[in-house]
Amino acid sequence: MRSSRTDTTAPGATTPSRRRFLGYLLAAPTLVAAAELGGGSLLGPAAAAATGAGVPPTPQVADHVDLTDGLVYAARPTANLISVQLNEDGSATFALNRTEVGQGLSTAIAMLIAEELELPLEKVHITLADARPELVFNQLTGGSASISALYWPVRTAAAIAKGRLLEAAGHVLGEQADLLTAKLGTITSATGNAIPYGDLVHKAASDTTTEVEVALKPESEFQVVGKPTRRIDALEAVTGRKKFTTDLQVPGAMPTMVCRPPTINGTVRGVNNIDQVRTMPGVTDVVQISSGVAVRGETFGQCIDAVNALDVSWGPGPVDDESDASVEQKLKAATPPPVIPPTPATQTLERQYTFGFVNGSALGVNSAIADVRPDRAEIWSTVKIPIVAQAAIAEELGLAQPQVTVHVVPGGGSFGRCLFHDAASEAAEISKKLGKPVKLMWHRADDCRQGRVHPMSVGTIRASFTNDVISLEQHLAGVRTDFSHGFGEALTSTATRLPLAGYSVSEVIFTLTTPSLYNFGVTKTLLTETHQSAANNQKRGGFNTGSTRNVYSPDVATTRELFVDELAEKMGMNPYDFRRKYVKNENLLKVLDKAAEVGGWGQPTPDGVGHGIALHHEYKNTMACFVEIDCRPETVNRPIRNGVTGPRVTRGVLVTIPGHIVVNPLGLEAMMQGGFIDGLAQALTASVHLNEGRIAEASWDNFFYCRQWNLPFEFTPVILPAEESEMPSGGGEMGVAPAFAATACAYRAATGTTPTYFPINHNDPLAFEPYPHVPPLPPSPTNGLDYTY
Repeated sequence: MRSSRTDTTAPGATTPSRRRFLGYLLAAPTLVAAAELGGGSLLGPAAAAATGAGVPPTPQVADHVDLTDGLVYAARPTANLISVQLNEDGSATFALNRTEVGQGLSTAIAMLIAEELELPLEKVHITLADARPELVFNQLTGGSASISALYWPVRTAAAIAKGRLLEAAGHVLGEQADLLTAKLGTITSATGNAIPYGDLVHKAASDTTTEVEVALKPESEFQVVGKPTRRIDALEAVTGRKKFTTDLQVPGAMPTMVCRPPTINGTVRGVNNIDQVRTMPGVTDVVQISSGVAVRGETFGQCIDAVNALDVSWGPGPVDDESDASVEQKLKAATPPPVIPPTPATQTLERQYTFGFVNGSALGVNSAIADVRPDRAEIWSTVKIPIVAQAAIAEELGLAQPQVTVHVVPGGGSFGRCLFHDAASEAAEISKKLGKPVKLMWHRADDCRQGRVHPMSVGTIRASFTNDVISLEQHLAGVRTDFSHGFGEALTSTATRLPLAGYSVSEVIFTLTTPSLYNFGVTKTLLTETHQSAANNQKRGGFNTGSTRNVYSPDVATTRELFVDELAEKMGMNPYDFRRKYVKNENLLKVLDKAAEVGGWGQPTPDGVGHGIALHHEYKNTMACFVEIDCRPETVNRPIRNGVTGPRVTRGVLVTIPGHIVVNPLGLEAMMQGGFIDGLAQALTASVHLNEGRIAEASWDNFFYCRQWNLPFEFTPVILPAEESEMPSGGGEMGVAPAFAATACAYRAATGTTPTYFPINHNDPLAFEPYPHVPPLPPSPTNGLDYTY
């Protein structure tokens, strides 16, 4: 897939009205500085001035305050507890209080520090902080809010450190600090005297913690931030030297895997051959745990053999009577009737769409290392809310929270799964029972069949219209999304500043991610969740759900944008002109026009090829996506060995107006591309199939995420100048919802048929023969060369 970019420079960012920032010099042997931002007001203005025809929509909470705001303001009270440290070799060190899972966050933070400290980027070293309970809600990676939350605190801490270096250099050189210049790790005077940072770190250190006021570097003078920059860990990643959890060598921690039940969250009634399995080659231990039967051995291969050799009597799980069809039926039954009554003078249009369960499909499987002793425990894992993991594991082990150390390890993708500490908790349980360190790795089949999935949902939408749209009512009924990982607590900490009293965590998140985009008059959105009781029956009851790169937005946006296309047709307009007429503000109009221009909206296409366009706003990004899809028979039916083909997206354009500034345009483009691929995958092929509590998929050879033969030939990310706002925007999840929606709209244009079930190729019968559920782990392939091209 070829990627090209246009308009990727994003100046236009403005510094907030407060020109000076407070922070602290911390008492330390070398120079350490931190920021102090405090709380601040949560409610802000709407994103852009109103425009367009039609009846202005009923104001939505997300028009003024969104999920990003909630997470950022929950983090601010402890901004002074994260610090930048200068070292004797002139380098800077920052223990990142977020998790690097491939999104490029470490690089962006290093760029901020290098910019403000006037250091070469290679002199900034980023590590991941262990769980720090004192940070409260400031150690949570989710909601694409990390850059939004860290931009000002990190810059402030680095600016304080630079100011202190200049002050110390003034004393050493006998010159005024304001006449000195800091550049590339060296401070130089007007007379040419120079001194490197490393010679100043002790002299600049403070014996006491002192409050400091500092001015930040003008953004117009940035030399690092805003420039396309390759990731600082790219070389290690592509050469295999980057260390993930299972690469770590912890003394005594041996490979460990779990034999899991055939149905979701089934139970162990008994193990019929545990003594025989203990005698298998390399096996050191076999023990029953809450989620199955754990095997510890000398190699993972020996663990797989032992897991498959176990003869386990399994008890039922809480959803053994559920299949795709039964869940869909319950979701439709849970959908309430419309509450906005039509009038005799209006016409109505109502549609309903179903969205299947989707696996997150992170590159790295769940894994964790645990060393549990009677008086302490040490955990290594990719966890995105390590404080919650630490507290929960301590309670499970019967230890005090300070007795548990949680080391945060970089991950190869997350997509919502690493918000949960399932693997870390499981490894701790096994280690405690065995009295030995363990290196737990989930098999890919475990991830597919017992891991976290995006819930199935049903989207229902209804409009009343005359010559204008008078009302729009949208409802999402979904299987309960699990927020037990602590995400909700961060939002409820800001509840006093949100007009959402009495809302559940799910309702808060739904409300904060569903702004109005069109002048459609009386506007209402509503969430209903099912399978609540099954989820509360046991520790891991019901379905194992998670956000999976966006929570509700992909389903909500696709329901809305596909319906807008149908509504446009009903009112005698094409989808693009209809959106231009009713779009509610200038930013939405800008991205819409740019996507149409770059994509070539209106150009003739062959029969069976269609164009789709969709709008979305989330994570402080205003977005439009254009998709061209080929649904001609020769494309849909092209032969692919052991694969699902179907329609192919041939071109894609994703346009965004980000918030405030783009720290690393190259990183943002990569996330836009990844989100786009995720969106078209969920529209066309990516889902799991549920039948009587069993998930059919067991690996990537039958979980049909996008393959090379489904990817577009050309993808163009377009970053327009950032809007004038205080808060930078997040990019990790932004592209999924508009890409999903635009792909659905393009399919409708190409085929003349409106899809009502997603993914479109959710085949029934299955397009593959499922691997057995007992034994639980499919055989490893030995004929890889047979599948090369």
